[in-house]
Amino acid sequence: MKDAQASGIFNECAIAFVPNKSLTPKYISDLSSILEDNGATICEPRRDGTIPIEQVTHIVSNTIDFPQYIESQAIMIPVVTVEWVNMSVKRRKQAQVRPYSPDPRMIFSEVTVTCINLPTLDKESIIGATMALGGQESKEISRMTTHICTMSMDSEMLKAALARGWKGKVVLPHWFDACFKLGKRIAEDPYLLPDPEVTKKAPEDDLEIPTNANLQGATSANPQWLPSPSESRSGDGRPPATVFQSKRVLLSWDLNITQRLISAIKDIIVDGGGRIVQEVDDCDMFICQYRDGPQYVQAAQSCKEVGNLSWLYYLIVHNEWTSPLRRLLHYPLPKDGIEGFKGMRITVSNYGGEARIYLENLIKACGAEFTKTMKSDNTHLITARDTSEKCKAAPEWGISVVNHLWIEESYAKCEVKPLTIRKYSHFPPRTNLGEIIGQTFFDESRLRELYYPGGDEQMSPRAKRKRKILEAAEENAYNHGPAEGVVIGRADQGSDVEEAPEELRRSARKKRATTEVEEVATPIRTRHVRSGKENETPSMLSTGGRSAKAKAREILQAIVPDIELYEKEKKRHSKTGAAPWGGKRAADMAEKERAEKSSAAPSNDEAEDAESKRPPKKARPSLPDVELRIILTSFNRWVGDQKTEDRDRRKLRNLGIQIVGEGQACDYLAAPHIVRTVKFLTALARGPKVISSTFVEKALEMGELPDVDEFLLQDKESETRYNFKLQTSVARAKSHCGKLLWGIPIYCTEKVRNGPDSYRSIAQANGAIFKLYRARSGVTIKPTTAEEDGNAPPEPVYLLSGVSHEEKNLWAKFKDMAEKGHMEPRIVAPDWLLDVAMAQQVRFDSKFLAENFFKDQAA
Repeated sequence: MKDAQASGIFNECAIAFVPNKSLTPKYISDLSSILEDNGATICEPRRDGTIPIEQVTHIVSNTIDFPQYIESQAIMIPVVTVEWVNMSVKRRKQAQVRPYSPDPRMIFSEVTVTCINLPTLDKESIIGATMALGGQESKEISRMTTHICTMSMDSEMLKAALARGWKGKVVLPHWFDACFKLGKRIAEDPYLLPDPEVTKKAPEDDLEIPTNANLQGATSANPQWLPSPSESRSGDGRPPATVFQSKRVLLSWDLNITQRLISAIKDIIVDGGGRIVQEVDDCDMFICQYRDGPQYVQAAQSCKEVGNLSWLYYLIVHNEWTSPLRRLLHYPLPKDGIEGFKGMRITVSNYGGEARIYLENLIKACGAEFTKTMKSDNTHLITARDTSEKCKAAPEWGISVVNHLWIEESYAKCEVKPLTIRKYSHFPPRTNLGEIIGQTFFDESRLRELYYPGGDEQMSPRAKRKRKILEAAEENAYNHGPAEGVVIGRADQGSDVEEAPEELRRSARKKRATTEVEEVATPIRTRHVRSGKENETPSMLSTGGRSAKAKAREILQAIVPDIELYEKEKKRHSKTGAAPWGGKRAADMAEKERAEKSSAAPSNDEAEDAESKRPPKKARPSLPDVELRIILTSFNRWVGDQKTEDRDRRKLRNLGIQIVGEGQACDYLAAPHIVRTVKFLTALARGPKVISSTFVEKALEMGELPDVDEFLLQDKESETRYNFKLQTSVARAKSHCGKLLWGIPIYCTEKVRNGPDSYRSIAQANGAIFKLYRARSGVTIKPTTAEEDGNAPPEPVYLLSGVSHEEKNLWAKFKDMAEKGHMEPRIVAPDWLLDVAMAQQVRFDSKFLAENFFKDQAA
């Protein structure tokens, strides 16, 4: 086995996954097996669900929307889609990482082009720029070729490929040219041969206004109502927003919403596992309306996640993390607009639906005036096409005609961009530019320069670390051109950059010039990659000079002592379980002591008056803030003794401990040992720390909070019996955010052991689609992608069942239903679900098939 792994194509690769809706835990489990068979090491998430980024060589993710993406850019860890894995396996060697970046700014990602019968200069320009923006060249037409660039269908090579059944797009070179000029990828449809629309129809002919998914939940910076969730798993109402798990959220005073809505938002955050806090120092997320005020400046300087109400709603609705800098109207507004926009009167043409609303709000956010109609006093016309009557009249009236990229990039850069930049006045024929709206990112360094400069002296070690990460990521990114802000993950860009457009080549040359200094060894990893290969793992340090990656690592290493000191201080609690001493708490205590001293010596008149009056009723002391939310299971101390339980609960609450019920958000799961109860398994799905219930008994005995980290549950015997590691399961659960079984249909018989309700709770806590299966239920399975793609293997569908006569009569019908839905039927004992929920991994063993499981138990 060792010899097989030593020769594997992923040998010496340490790979981590980022789960999301398109990269489900089940898919990750399948890919992990393939990678391990080919020599890779799979890096499990840490206990808090984050990637151990110092250990990995590659991160597999289909999106850049995960919190550690910036950190991966800072130390140049390549982030690739699952297609990188698939392509590497097909070719039996590691594929290059550039074509498989999930960064949407790499507009030709997953494009493989073959140029036929084009002038040499045109061909080199197209190939070079395509490769610089995530594409690849194929000398010959193969199954991997996605686009053929040519002027006609007369080529013998093209005819032969079509005769072989090649499926791809044949486009005119004009498509590539339009994409390069805009820096965005537009639809190929008008440029498709053999009958390209751009040569058949006039530019002014009618064209349908497109819809755009980029604007979903991002058209307004201050929405006034809370949208419904995008996907509901059942009729039980809004699912928990687990994106807030372990997050501390501060809602600013400047949010222009009702108290009732604020209360609803707080409930959603708490139900998702988050907390509402009152101080900037205590928060992870700060939600405000404007880029103004001491709270905003402090939060931004401390590198907190700062967003507006629109961003918060997006997180609630989609239940997936995204950066507030990703969409322009997810970040707080400039209170006085952008300098230079005041006095402008801007109108819009040829944009419809959400795009028009978005542009109206963006114009107002810039500080300009939006007008519904165009008049002679307008200064600018933003249009998606330059063929309307407005566009023809505008120059005669002295009105500037631009596309939406001008207003977007002006807002993102916090300055009025010159109208002379070519892409702002480029309008490809037969294309409505509304299809590429909403793809512009914020420039964080520009925001800091204008709205929250300085603050380094007051930064905590954690904030300093985040700032160094942001600066290192910025240094590693392209500074200009269509790929601005992109970090591919290579320490040395090599020949790929030399084939890039001139503006990208200039940026790359400047980067190399500033980083070519004497070599400094920063050995963080124990893994090494052989050099001199085209498919060399791009995350390794170059040996010829100090790379930007090495510099970034050195910066991070330099602040390790500060980080350790901060973490140590953060864990140091007082006997009462309060926060670490210092800051506001110390100031409040001093103020309280002064107030007590000033009121300690009343006058004689006051004393006589006090004696003549009846003493006031003693005020009831308020309960301390909840420090720990604990779900408690298999706790024998309270069995059959309600009076003791009530007394103990009150005592615990006075210590800042709240015992919460099944299905509620919790910080800790407490049990005497590992148990497979419904409470334990449903709580585990959210990834809380698992502690021994001895902690609760000790707190009751001492009357104060012990150090919770000393009570982490240890149960090696149960881990061996159930074939899992508790710490790994907690880390996976934290990473999955309750979506371990997302999209997996699980059916259950009514007569199943212990009844279906307990299994329903466990399945739904992990995101499964749970349904009862009856003889005459009329239940059907929706056909999967396996029906559309003949090469895709059928997905499994599960039926939890016992072996009673009534249940076994359902098996044949269930198998028939699954096969008609192009799925693989698996009739399993309920213990399969318990095993999956305990391991937090979608795994299957034939021993769990009902016919095998109950036979073995009977034996």
